[in-house]
Amino acid sequence: MMADARAPAMAVPPTLEAPTGLLADALGRPLHDLRISVTDRCNFRCVYCMPKEVFDKNYPYLPHSSLLSFEEIARVASLFVAHGVEKIRLTGGEPLLRKDLERLVAQLRALPTPSGRPLDLTLTTNGSLLARKARVLKDAGLDRVTVSLDAIDDAVFRRMNDVDFSVADVLNGIEAAQDAGLGPIKVNMVVKGGMNDDQVLPMARHFKGSPTILRFIEYMDVGASNGWNMDEVVPSRELVRRISAEMPLEPVDPNYTGETAARWRYVDGGGEVGMISSVTQAFCQDCSRIRLSTEGKLYTCLFATRGHDLRELLRSGRSDAEMSSAIARMWRQRADRYSETRTLDTAGLGGDPSRRKIEMSYIGG
Repeated sequence: MMADARAPAMAVPPTLEAPTGLLADALGRPLHDLRISVTDRCNFRCVYCMPKEVFDKNYPYLPHSSLLSFEEIARVASLFVAHGVEKIRLTGGEPLLRKDLERLVAQLRALPTPSGRPLDLTLTTNGSLLARKARVLKDAGLDRVTVSLDAIDDAVFRRMNDVDFSVADVLNGIEAAQDAGLGPIKVNMVVKGGMNDDQVLPMARHFKGSPTILRFIEYMDVGASNGWNMDEVVPSRELVRRISAEMPLEPVDPNYTGETAARWRYVDGGGEVGMISSVTQAFCQDCSRIRLSTEGKLYTCLFATRGHDLRELLRSGRSDAEMSSAIARMWRQRADRYSETRTLDTAGLGGDPSRRKIEMSYIGG
């Protein structure tokens, strides 16, 4: 899906209100994290995200005029920071494909926060361009990076990314990011049963004892293009069992409320791993994330079927106070808890355009 044509215009409430830095949704969940997709394009064709048979050379990507400018993104981000957002993550597609992204990083780094504490400013990347961009991103004010890597075996990884990109080049990017000070670096591995689950132990062995935190993600039913099947989900508890049988693990308390990954550390002190279990162990009750798409739509859930058009307000001359009040009204109405209510027939949603989930490549992970 190139864009969300069903996104309604956001309504400006008749009475405007100043942000207080504390904003809760209908289930009492605070607004804490903003994820910003800066491009819908990617140079990988990972089978669980942008399969080649759908995202081919004729796929209609967004025209540049539809994308929010860096200045527009920074303005929107400032409104969210005033509402209590403390963490901003840049995503895509592949965010490093967006030209001069460090300019946006510098603008976001300059945003004042109500608490006076600096924003936690991070980026998720496939690592393909990280070796050449790590230093300039750090110099612009980026704190950390998360790198997607679905196998340590080169043949398996090339099969996963489906564009014949090597593991060595991603590892070089991780090393460059480490040298630039973009740590602690997290590495995300999506585990798809029968395709790369034989890489779980090799990945754990490779990163054990390093400063890199490896996180395993259950294969999720995001979007309508990846042919998701519950039979291909390897539960996190099974991954913990496999790893712990060779390298014993013990649970660790979360760093903060709403953390997506359950933390486990090696008993021998060799570091930690994370388990992101949105299929088998829903964590909706603590979800504090909102997503801004490349063209200015807001999504209150990764599994959303529709967004809220903020770009229309942004480009029609509305004031910060009007847009801020519209955001507050939208978040207070939020009651999403898809991971707690999903059924095994989520693939069936793809046949109903009004219920089709937004592609992950469009709003980021």
